[in-house]
Amino acid sequence: MKTYNLAIIPGDGIGPEVVAQGLKVLDAASSKFGFATQRQSFDFGGERYLKTGKVLDSEEINKLKHFEAIYLGAVGHPDVRPGVLEKGILLNLRFSLDQYINLRPVRLYQNVATPIKNKGPEHIDYVVVRENSGDMYMGIGEVKYKGTNNEETTQVMYYSYKQVYRCLKYAFEYAMKRHAESPWKGLSEEDKKAGFIGKLTLCGKNNVLTNVFGLWDRVMSEMSRQYPKVKVDYLHVDAMCIFLIEAPERFDVIVTTNMFGDIITDLAAVTQGGMGVAPSGNLNPFGVSMFEPVHGSAPQFAGKGVANPLAAILTVKLMLEHLKEEKAAQAIDAAVQAVMLKMKSMLIGQMGYSTDQIGDMVVANI
Repeated sequence: MKTYNLAIIPGDGIGPEVVAQGLKVLDAASSKFGFATQRQSFDFGGERYLKTGKVLDSEEINKLKHFEAIYLGAVGHPDVRPGVLEKGILLNLRFSLDQYINLRPVRLYQNVATPIKNKGPEHIDYVVVRENSGDMYMGIGEVKYKGTNNEETTQVMYYSYKQVYRCLKYAFEYAMKRHAESPWKGLSEEDKKAGFIGKLTLCGKNNVLTNVFGLWDRVMSEMSRQYPKVKVDYLHVDAMCIFLIEAPERFDVIVTTNMFGDIITDLAAVTQGGMGVAPSGNLNPFGVSMFEPVHGSAPQFAGKGVANPLAAILTVKLMLEHLKEEKAAQAIDAAVQAVMLKMKSMLIGQMGYSTDQIGDMVVANI
């Protein structure tokens, strides 16, 4: 029996509650599909920081390198200054473990409300591949003459060929895998006759950020020759925000930079029903990957049993896909869909069921 060694970081606020439901579902799936997990929990988060002043040190990061995946609940504490935990834990892990892909599936399920008028599940079903190691998040820049009327600040948008190449390589491969069995439904008959099975859209700003997106454009154009079955497309980020609302059905796989990805994926999450149903993965295809729901720690709701655990449960599905446990992942997806049909809302506190009850219902449907 295959055994996966997992690191669990419940985190802050509602994190421990939703992670508990995710692990409950993981146990049910592993029992049914014949694999096992060994798990070690870590207390990284706001409470530990307030008690010890520690965020995350190099020894702890090295320990995490020995796991096959990391499952994280949420990070953020009302008594900790913004940025301390986010940079010290989330960004620290992403950069230290070289998790250079942020994968965000955007899918609207049945009985889930979207704020977009006249759009349904048939229109909202795409994936955003966000480059996760470069851009302004690298912290390159400086402040001069701080506190004076002459203050100057810079925050550099940095990308290397290596960073761009490996992200685009992953995105092209993902598009091929996504449509290995059948072409993307958004292709025209002409596209299908031309041999295309999927589409990859680069989201950028090549009319203004000419240095960075000149590189992205060139690498994408060169790489597209290796993937003749993937139709390539480009949109400025401002146009992308418009079409994510007006015509989400035009997207299959979107690839973009760290900053633009951070923005458009939160917009996309709202269109799929909100943060309570949005999973994500921070991936190192050749190392340790970390999986977390998109929502924050929501400390005001902690301990009340009103948080929606479905994002955390769908995050387990994403983790199992990464671990090549496809059948278990598909079973979790089907179980989540069955439970969604019974819920009054996906919004926190308005679901019609408690956090534990929803977890139990998903388990019962696996």
